[in-house]
Amino acid sequence: MATEKPESLITDGVRLDGRSAEEMRPLKIIAGYLDKAEGSAYVECGGTKVIAACYGPREVHPRHLTLTTETLVRARYDMASFSVEGERKRPGPDRRSTEISKVVSEALTSAVFVEKYPKTAIDVFIEVISAEASTRVAGLTAASIALADAGIAMRDLVAACSFGKIYGKEGGREVETVAVDMGKSEDNFGLADVALGYLPNLRKIVLLQMDGHLTVDEFRKGLPMGVSTCESIYQQQLKALKAKFKQY
Repeated sequence: MATEKPESLITDGVRLDGRSAEEMRPLKIIAGYLDKAEGSAYVECGGTKVIAACYGPREVHPRHLTLTTETLVRARYDMASFSVEGERKRPGPDRRSTEISKVVSEALTSAVFVEKYPKTAIDVFIEVISAEASTRVAGLTAASIALADAGIAMRDLVAACSFGKIYGKEGGREVETVAVDMGKSEDNFGLADVALGYLPNLRKIVLLQMDGHLTVDEFRKGLPMGVSTCESIYQQQLKALKAKFKQY
């Protein structure tokens, strides 16, 4: 997040890309995107594009990680070296991708009936092929669909989005506005960014991370906006899964 006041990112309620504060970028979801994975999904949100693939339940390697009463849900998040515009990311995992992999694994574990698959592992691989902000929530959304596509028993789908605070102007006055689905400029120069993972039917938060600073009032305003956005994403997740299985 920016450490000093950036240029205006929202003017009289209109963001740089023409959206309102409550509006997310165009969303595209495809379930069953890969032929050779047991479950897969493609999620495109604005310029962010993510593929997720699910394998398992299967034998755990290394074996000392085996859980006797439940399955081990493992997510690996990575960004392709060509995914970042104007620069080339070093191939392989880094500290950020390791941290995201961990929190995504924990969020997915909350959604899966882990007790149904003891002594096994379920692996989900998330690859960001184009990064234009909010990649971790797009990856979590895709991973959840991949699990469902693989037939894994789940309490609910995980729908995920971002919300945060951006600097702008309203009637010529300087304002700080809470908005959902942070875009590239907002991610780079915004004042705060929150990643939210949500189980809509259970009304349960399974991921909540914040960079930057929100006041209590700003958080209380932003969280319902994020939840509402997650509920909209959830409907598109269901639509994508129904479209995939309707053909059989």
